[in-house]
Amino acid sequence: MLPPPSALVFLERRGYRQRRMMDAIRLLPLVGLLLWLLPTLWAANGSDGVEPVRMSQAIVYVFGVWVCLILCAGTLWRYLKGSGDDVGTTEHAVKTDPK
Repeated sequence: MLPPPSALVFLERRGYRQRRMMDAIRLLPLVGLLLWLLPTLWAANGSDGVEPVRMSQAIVYVFGVWVCLILCAGTLWRYLKGSGDDVGTTEHAVKTDPK
């Protein structure tokens, strides 16, 4: 059941994007695990007319996935760091008049 239209919550874009980037960072280990387990499904012998995957190809694949995960994590971290919360900075501080 949906809430009435007047009760919809507005989320600030910056905060929403930060949460989605944090979600993506949290999913990277799971994605990496699934991609690393993929070579276990490859044919190990020449059964069914399928040429077996060489061990050197599997190792290159595993390290390629590893490098891609590092690059993705670094990129997401940079975007997350760049869109940091500026609440504590002097530009956004509220000035009070002592009078």
